[in-house]
Amino acid sequence: MLRFSRKSGKEPVNMAVELHPLTLSRAAAETSKLPTLAAIAATVAVLYIARDVFLPLAIAILLTFALAPVVSRLRRAGCPRSVAVIGTVTMAFLFLSAFGVMVALQISEVARDVPRYQSNIVEKVRSLKEAGSDSQILDRLSRVMERISVELSRPEKDVAVSPATAPEPKPLLVEIFSPQRPIEILMSVINPLLGPLATAGLVIVVVIFMLFEREDLRDRFIRLVGYGDLHRTTEALQDAGARVGQYLLMQLVVNITYGVPLAIGLWFLGIPNALLWGMLAIMLRFVPYIGPVIAAALPLFLAFAAAPGWSLVVLTLGLFIALELLSNNVVEPLLYGSRTGLSPLAIIVAAIFWAWLWGPVGLVLSTPLTVCLVVLGRHVRQFEFLEILLGNEPVLNPKERLYQRLLAGDPDEATDNAEEMLEEMYLVEFYDTVAIPALLLAETDRMRGALTEEQGARVAESAGTLVANLEEIAVEEEDEDKDKDKSEDPDRDTDEKENDYELPPGEGRSVLCLGGRSALDDVTAMMLLQVLRVQGADVNYFSHEALRPQKIKELPTEGRHAIVLTVLDRESMRHAKFLVRRLKRLAPGARVGIVLWQDVDEHEAGKFLVEETQADFVVSAITDAIREALSTEPPQPFKSAHPGSAGRAAVRGSAHGG
Repeated sequence: MLRFSRKSGKEPVNMAVELHPLTLSRAAAETSKLPTLAAIAATVAVLYIARDVFLPLAIAILLTFALAPVVSRLRRAGCPRSVAVIGTVTMAFLFLSAFGVMVALQISEVARDVPRYQSNIVEKVRSLKEAGSDSQILDRLSRVMERISVELSRPEKDVAVSPATAPEPKPLLVEIFSPQRPIEILMSVINPLLGPLATAGLVIVVVIFMLFEREDLRDRFIRLVGYGDLHRTTEALQDAGARVGQYLLMQLVVNITYGVPLAIGLWFLGIPNALLWGMLAIMLRFVPYIGPVIAAALPLFLAFAAAPGWSLVVLTLGLFIALELLSNNVVEPLLYGSRTGLSPLAIIVAAIFWAWLWGPVGLVLSTPLTVCLVVLGRHVRQFEFLEILLGNEPVLNPKERLYQRLLAGDPDEATDNAEEMLEEMYLVEFYDTVAIPALLLAETDRMRGALTEEQGARVAESAGTLVANLEEIAVEEEDEDKDKDKSEDPDRDTDEKENDYELPPGEGRSVLCLGGRSALDDVTAMMLLQVLRVQGADVNYFSHEALRPQKIKELPTEGRHAIVLTVLDRESMRHAKFLVRRLKRLAPGARVGIVLWQDVDEHEAGKFLVEETQADFVVSAITDAIREALSTEPPQPFKSAHPGSAGRAAVRGSAHGG
């Protein structure tokens, strides 16, 4: 409650502060954006500078997410914590070490065999050159490259010198060879391995301690970050762990189902070192988009080099294409119970960002790290922009998306979105929950002056095109309803979802749908007409232009059971009241009603509007409008004037008579 005082002094100032808390909160929110951006930039800088420290920690955290479900299952099976943790970590790193050793051995074998393929490579290059000799493209390209190399290697012009000055002789380079000691040779071999081995050891130790202290770390994180909101923080931790762990596990399964058949197929085709290419495919497919290309390029090059003909290259390419199609369209949809929550563009951008930040390892870790950022944005309001930028969930609800497409004058995309939603809902449900609320948004913008006449006309035209594009779906639903009526058992009781939108049949009923006062009202009348036709009624539609005083008598009102007037604006009810009276005079045997596409669900408000307008019904939902239009109740008698106005007219008559 606001308290006003006539006293002067500091009290009005305090009252003014109390009157505008929303303005102050918005200003505070705007001023808080700058520190947030500065904190993000500082965080990125720290991650880049101290990548030698944070990179092992990131790998350890992700491995902890992946191994935690295994440890939990072993604990539930009765294993002690130490046995479950150490056994899981040991098996995981033994598997990774064996995988790395096998890859290294296979690579060394390929390096030894490469010189044997030199003749095949030369022969294929020669055949390609002969194939392009007719057009002489390769010759011309080679000549251009030779000229460029000659120009680049041409020495600069010598500066003229006097004959007296002779060039000084250049000193001779002397290289001294000294035999290396065995210790030096051993150190030269061990030094390059010290860094990776130290990183691997650090990761193993951190993973073990994180798995041992997992519950304690979780409690400390909650106390540090979200002690004031335990529910939200716990939900964020569970969401992040479930998403990252499931992603890593399912991606590993998908990669194995891809790499094992690939190795078998390459072995049948005769590609050397088929086991290596299958293992590399398992590892490289963790890299989004780029990894599968690299995994396919190396075996294709080997097929090009190993066989003298081209058939092996074609068969290898076909094998990769078949496995990619099978994996993307069958295996991944079957195994992925839930998505990572990232949009395709976000995955690409994240791969570029983490590759720049942490190199090739960052490229492999890009997707799970970005999943953590999206979870952070979902549960922490300050980082909500991360979910908006990187997430795959729509940021606009269906009615807002539809209004935006109509406002942009793009009925084609609006139709595509509508058809996607109509795969899971009926036409009447789409109109009730999406289309008409979108037109209400347009009407609200028009009332507050944010929508110009040109934009309003564009929205109405696009919405009319959308309704016309959905006519085929309306016909399909009408045919389905006819088949359903023939095959349905009338005694069967169903509790399905369509019962929420179960409507009466319209056979034998004749209805007239009229737009109220604007082009947007006309579109809602078209939607109502379409749904009434699905129910089997005989329906006609006329725009608001047909309700002008000089044209309203031309309406085909004879024989109509119901006349429905649709309006979006509550202020149009005064105009609708006069239209109802005229329509009742033209069609005394028809039920005349109004559909006000706003909330009039309250009984008292609906009753007042019925009495005020003398309509047979005033509803706000398309389902209620259809039920009232197809109702068999008789129309209410029309009163020519209210009793009060009749009394005033009698008084005026008596006064004039006196």
